[in-house]
Amino acid sequence: MIRVLLAEDQAMMRGALAVLLGLEEDLEIVAEVSDGADVVPRALATHPDVALLDIEMPHVSGLDAAAELATRLPECKVVIVTTFSRTGYLQRAMAAGARGFLVKDGPADGLADAIRRVVAGETVIDPELAGAALRAAHSPLTARERDVLAAAEDGVTIGDIAARLHLSESTVRNYLSAAIGKTGTRNKVEAALSARRSGRL
Repeated sequence: MIRVLLAEDQAMMRGALAVLLGLEEDLEIVAEVSDGADVVPRALATHPDVALLDIEMPHVSGLDAAAELATRLPECKVVIVTTFSRTGYLQRAMAAGARGFLVKDGPADGLADAIRRVVAGETVIDPELAGAALRAAHSPLTARERDVLAAAEDGVTIGDIAARLHLSESTVRNYLSAAIGKTGTRNKVEAALSARRSGRL
């Protein structure tokens, strides 16, 4: 039996996850908490195999709780389950020792499978977010520079790009200038083509 601690500040979501996981014959919810400050004390009291942690909770974030669990109860594997599919959160979670990172809009049956895989020693990350994190790690372009280049691919004017992205023309010029410099190209169309070929768009 895999023992699970569930930390989620939204009562409805916490209840739904508890019911969902309770249907699995090999999973047992041994603790439920709504406050991040309660994660480590309850984990120390119940010794779960896996802690499912939301990121944004009162008093202590799931990321901070994960880091403390890694120090005080290293045998407990942490899986972050969040609505925030941000690469920065993923990177911080992995640095804090988390073994899984899943977004809440993922398939329901994937959560129980992820718990089993983490207990078996695997690292489980939402595949779309993992791809975004890899692209971000290898791309010198900022997200906004990528947006502007994507809008520039068909050779439209600065004014068209500004209108499309709801930016001023001077802001668009600044982003394009930075992107052209980073890609080592001569103009916005070449920069967009270079970024597309390298998988940065």
